[in-house]
Amino acid sequence: MVGERIDYAAVLSERSKLLILAAVFSGLFLTSLDQTIVSAALPTILADLGDLDLLPWTSTAYLLVSTTALPIFGKLSDLYGRKGVLLFGMAAFLVGSVLCGLAPSMLALVVSRGVQGLGASAIGAVGMTIPADIYVPAERAKLQGWLAAVFGLSGIIGPFLGGFLTDTISWHWIFYINLPIGLPAMLFVLLAMPPLDSGLRQNAKIDWLGSALLVLTVVPFLVAFSLDRERFPWNGSFVLFLLALAAVSLLGLIAVERRASEPLLPPSLFQIPVFNIACAISMMTGGCFITVLLFLPIFLVNVLGTTATGAGVALLPETLGFTITALASGQFVQRTGRYKAVLVSGIALMAVGFWGLSILELDTPLQAIWFWTGILGLGIGATFPQVNLALQNAVPMADVGAATAGRLFFVQLSQTVGATVFGAILAAQLTATLVADLKPLAQQLPAPAAAYLQPYRLRDGGERVTTALAQLDAELARERFSARRQVSLQAQTIIRRAFADAVATIFGYALPVAGLAVVLGLLLPELPLRRSNASPSPAAAAKT
Repeated sequence: MVGERIDYAAVLSERSKLLILAAVFSGLFLTSLDQTIVSAALPTILADLGDLDLLPWTSTAYLLVSTTALPIFGKLSDLYGRKGVLLFGMAAFLVGSVLCGLAPSMLALVVSRGVQGLGASAIGAVGMTIPADIYVPAERAKLQGWLAAVFGLSGIIGPFLGGFLTDTISWHWIFYINLPIGLPAMLFVLLAMPPLDSGLRQNAKIDWLGSALLVLTVVPFLVAFSLDRERFPWNGSFVLFLLALAAVSLLGLIAVERRASEPLLPPSLFQIPVFNIACAISMMTGGCFITVLLFLPIFLVNVLGTTATGAGVALLPETLGFTITALASGQFVQRTGRYKAVLVSGIALMAVGFWGLSILELDTPLQAIWFWTGILGLGIGATFPQVNLALQNAVPMADVGAATAGRLFFVQLSQTVGATVFGAILAAQLTATLVADLKPLAQQLPAPAAAYLQPYRLRDGGERVTTALAQLDAELARERFSARRQVSLQAQTIIRRAFADAVATIFGYALPVAGLAVVLGLLLPELPLRRSNASPSPAAAAKT
């Protein structure tokens, strides 16, 4: 049954809107901060809890749950209102934070991180949608900049706060720190936020069969892409089973969603060109951006010799650039109403940044990396907020939650796939280069010394390389090898060059993907920013 829609953009006062945004931004800040603050404490957590094999799953469990639940929470918020979903997300995230802090084992921490991921998914799906409920598109551009700035600020604070809390108190407090921020925000949402329900559907029911098939599609798919390739190769029976299960479930999901009265991601959205292009741009830029976060630190540590903390600091220009253009572009679009030029320019700047990173060499100075990551950050800050604005401006308000969550869902999928594919390319090239370049050197050495130049060990980088080279030098000294110092320097140079070339190659592969995103940006229809939250008719939306 269809009811009269409540236009919260018209009925709420500006003060109420700002208070709602403050609570929402607090929740988004916590979930974003959590993703950066935890990484700084992982070595300490491992030393305390042990179980190295489960360590990667502290991130994987979070990602699995948060990605899978995004479309479900987006649809729930469209059907039953944003407030209830946001409260559930905040409660789950804070409970998960407490459980993480109390975790007595790595397995308990992994499970607790999954609980956190469930809460983060609800907060993300609703938090990115609530500005669309309380501001019309013509007034929303600057809010998209503020949203992006929240993520940028967390990226700056997270690594430092994580290291400080771990070093001065204990790693448990990287999770407990969420409580003094999250609890007041949750209390405000409970007492003062209106339900923010669409008012368009009464007695509607969530598509539980579709939800189950979504889980059976996404979870096996993400697990298959997250497994250790040495233990679970692509042609292994377990990985093939997971991919087959995901494929069969996907076919079932498509069939069910076409007949469902309230599909998780309405098929009508895919008839809107802006939605399709915005999701495609988000997937391409998200899949490329993850390479910077994952692989640039590998270059910094293994080629330039920075510490892990130093590698994090070296990424600050990207975060600062992101924050600056997110705020500036939001103000520009707010005044002019034109977002396409900003969006295309941002993607083009991203492409320029990837080109600069694709020419990294053995002797590239740190200042050059700061410059190129700064350019990249400027591009990202101009791109991400405008994609979200364009999408929300084009879809019916009744489906804005599902559409927003759907875009985030596709971004997280692309980042998982991008990390796996680009990681496989990196490992393959790095191994091949080390095998080819170290073999002639190893053949000149005594067998005990040559044993320390194992490519499959050295490709892990970091401490393994440092330890292996120290052992090599000690063995050559014990055997009184005449060219000991030259051999050590030569081995070190070969390894550093192999890492430099492999990482630069990854960014070279990301460059054409970013270029294709530029082309899609040019094809994106630029609709006038609506000055009311009245939904466009389905026929009009499908023509845009």
